[in-house]
Amino acid sequence: MKLQGFGWIMLIFANVLAWGMLGFQGRIGAAPPDVRMPFDNAVQQRSEIIRELQEIKGLLKEQTALLRAGLNRSNALERTPRP
Repeated sequence: MKLQGFGWIMLIFANVLAWGMLGFQGRIGAAPPDVRMPFDNAVQQRSEIIRELQEIKGLLKEQTALLRAGLNRSNALERTPRP
C-alpha cells in the first residue's frame, strides 16, 4: 500500500513538473529575428569598395610620383661635381 501511494505521488509530481515546463514554454519566446541582413545592399557596397579602391590607386600613383621625384633629385645631386 505504501509503495502504491508513493507511485501516485511521483506521477502527480511528474505531471505538475511537465505542465509547469510547458506553461513556461509559451511565455518565454526566443529573441526576435534580426531583420537587418548582414549585407544590406550588395550593389551599394560594391560601388563603395570600387570608389575606395580607385581613391587608393590615385594616392599610390601620387606617392610613386613623389618617390620618383625624390629619387631623381638625389641622383642629380650625386652627379653634380662637388668643389
